[in-house]
Amino acid sequence: MFIQISNCKLYARLVGENNGNPTIVMDAGYGDYSQVWDTVISEISMLSNVLIYDRAGLGKSESSSNSRTSREMIKELIELLNEARIEPPYILVGHSFGGVNTRMYATEYPNEVCGLILIDSTPEDYTERFLPTMPNEFQRAYNKQFVFEGNYNEFMQSLKQLKESRRKLNVPLIVLSAGKKAHYSEESQMLWNEMQKEICEISSNSEFIIAENSTHYIQDDEPETVIRAIKTLIDRVKE
Repeated sequence: MFIQISNCKLYARLVGENNGNPTIVMDAGYGDYSQVWDTVISEISMLSNVLIYDRAGLGKSESSSNSRTSREMIKELIELLNEARIEPPYILVGHSFGGVNTRMYATEYPNEVCGLILIDSTPEDYTERFLPTMPNEFQRAYNKQFVFEGNYNEFMQSLKQLKESRRKLNVPLIVLSAGKKAHYSEESQMLWNEMQKEICEISSNSEFIIAENSTHYIQDDEPETVIRAIKTLIDRVKE
């Protein structure tokens, strides 16, 4: 479906069983769109209703005149959910940069969120703490990637927004960390896992899982790990 929000149309799909469980809302990584969930969507849709969508300017969605920062993306997602008449509470699932968006959503609209899953999501201190430990070639490639969805400055603004909005959440949280990142040394991999584990501190009800054989796209390399995490979170929400 194409949903008209304030200044563009967003492409979205609502699939699954309306079985009384909260709707699962999936948010993809930087420059990615709804197809990134193809490996897991059929099984997840048997657990509950699932909304996947293309953020503005990606996939089949129109471009937006709003800045491409997390705060603006969250506002557009809220408009989409309201226009599609998809009622809260939601279980939010965010991959990579999508984890920045879903964390901020859970923080700023806590009454609408009942659970959160972060799949190898970007930590708020990534550029200060992690990126400088990587080879110069990796750093240059990282900094040049911001051409698909917002620019480098907007991405940095999103991390700043995440840092400034950080506070304790009262929802169950599962953090999945990729244990076999491409181009990472053993030291870098250990630091990455450590920083992912620290994200668990934002919730008093959290679980940390390392997907030992997975690169950044855990949903492709270990889809069963993502599906199992969502099942676990649904059970916790029911408790």
